[in-house]
Amino acid sequence: MNASLDSGHGATASTTPFRRGLPRQTTRLRQRLAELRGPATPPRPLDARALAALAANPGCHRRALLDGAGVDKAALARALGAPATFGQSQFAFVRGNAFEARALADRGAELMRLLCERTGGGAAPPPPEDVRVPELTAAGPEGRAGRTRLALAEAREAARERGAWTLLRHPMLALEVAGSPVFLEPDAVAVRPDGACVVVEIKSFPVLDGAADPAKVGAAARQAAVYALALTDALAESGPDAAVSPTVLLVCPKDFSNLPTAELVDIRKQLAVTRRQLARLTRVEDIAARLPEGCTFDLRLAEDGRTPTRPAAELAEAVESVRAAYAPECLSSCELAFHCRAKAREAGAVTALGRSLRGELGGLSTVEEVLAAALGERGDPTDPAIAALRRAAALREEALTAATGPARGGPPAGDTDHRPEGPPARGVGGGVGSCR
Repeated sequence: MNASLDSGHGATASTTPFRRGLPRQTTRLRQRLAELRGPATPPRPLDARALAALAANPGCHRRALLDGAGVDKAALARALGAPATFGQSQFAFVRGNAFEARALADRGAELMRLLCERTGGGAAPPPPEDVRVPELTAAGPEGRAGRTRLALAEAREAARERGAWTLLRHPMLALEVAGSPVFLEPDAVAVRPDGACVVVEIKSFPVLDGAADPAKVGAAARQAAVYALALTDALAESGPDAAVSPTVLLVCPKDFSNLPTAELVDIRKQLAVTRRQLARLTRVEDIAARLPEGCTFDLRLAEDGRTPTRPAAELAEAVESVRAAYAPECLSSCELAFHCRAKAREAGAVTALGRSLRGELGGLSTVEEVLAAALGERGDPTDPAIAALRRAAALREEALTAATGPARGGPPAGDTDHRPEGPPARGVGGGVGSCR
């Protein structure tokens, strides 16, 4: 499931005439993006996982620009001294590739069986020799995307004329993101005899006793929604009757074996959210135009191709010149999350505490502003957020008074017993149970 951003290193229009449906980047923008990542640095390819994470946080100009320019964010984070701590192990990578090869073997016979079981209403799966498996090889991502579009048109025609099944293994799809074309490679796309196209997502996490990890299923659904949007664009020229199924076939190992099992996952909600969020992304060229003169994220790698020679302070200044929208959810999806979290905490930004809390606080964007509003030192008392903060502060004061007495610094004057009257308050001021 690889993807690449068209940053000037793909096939040219002369080698692949198919460019309809994609924006044509200007030479100036291509040069600017190359300068941002470093002229000698090849662009880092995107995948659907990264694109889904980008769509989940459309307000982050930093990620939009770095992904658009093809900057290696993991290497950048290491150079800044805040490396990411997530990723797929080599063992998991090899195991996933082996499982995917098994699911697609023999012209996708096992995959077709699972697809018919889930969508065919009990119909028998087609013999492997009757399944069309077109060759999608071409020069560069643009050529492969054009070949995929032609294969989709041929598959729908074959389905209409003789009810044929078609399986596209690792097709190349194009999707416009922030004004730039992104090339995506799903595991497979199946074209049913009724002409409907089904995205197939193959994952290596297991289905145990008929259930899988909900978080992993949700992540797979968001990735599949990106593929479905790109597939919809690829079918746009096939006519108004071209349909992409709102359900994807999620193929996973059954229990602790390597045998494939599958379930249909409804992605209509993910489709709507991803489409809306991608539309909200600011164009890459608009973000780049606001950067200071000479700004670049080039690591200036040494001759070994791995060691950065550029000072970390310069890199940090370049990174901070682009506005970020950090949230705790970034820790599991963005390589720069630890750097952004440190800067958010340093600035006292309430976004470091979560998006839901940030939304409830309205125009209060820093912890200092929140505390000042709660203590009545600033802010409009009629503002609902400020009124709620002051009410919470009053309740806290009442609880502390009940636990420690009127004097905040110690027991009431003349009281030789430091214990307050009445039963101790649990969980407040160090009372019974506060550490349990």
